[in-house]
Amino acid sequence: MNDLKYCPKCGKPNLIWDGITKWTCSNCDYVLFHNVAGAVAVIIKHGEEILFTRRNQEPKKGKLDLAGGFVDPKESAEETCVRELFEEMKIKIDISQLKYLASLPNTYEYKNILYNTIDLFYEYKVPEKLELTLELSEISETIWIKKNQINIEDIAFDSQKTFFKKYISS
Repeated sequence: MNDLKYCPKCGKPNLIWDGITKWTCSNCDYVLFHNVAGAVAVIIKHGEEILFTRRNQEPKKGKLDLAGGFVDPKESAEETCVRELFEEMKIKIDISQLKYLASLPNTYEYKNILYNTIDLFYEYKVPEKLELTLELSEISETIWIKKNQINIEDIAFDSQKTFFKKYISS
């Protein structure tokens, strides 16, 4: 976060990061907020099995992940679920069948910037295992794992690890 030094308003190298949420310019009093980004994670469930993806890019390349991603401007979290599932695996879902489960704070590092996120977890039940076409730039493979056989340490992100610790025991 300390790499951002020049004020977007006055151009002076006087931006000061408060370490939490904002930069301020000591020259012109401009304030630049670094707000929390919304993200979704979808548990696609068939019986007692959950569909995981394996990340094909950093961060956490090779680790297990849930389908999902960042909420775009003017998009609901549920619309994000629909969009991301189609973009990542060409799955078309019925938005009305998404079930909200929980939210957890997380961080996501991208190009040396640490973003604070709020991860929204949804469940989507399917009557049979799906035919998938993967977006290989993001996902190297998909894996169905029984709920009681999930290894928390194989999961990429802290919010998902925390979520699954509770979800497995419920």
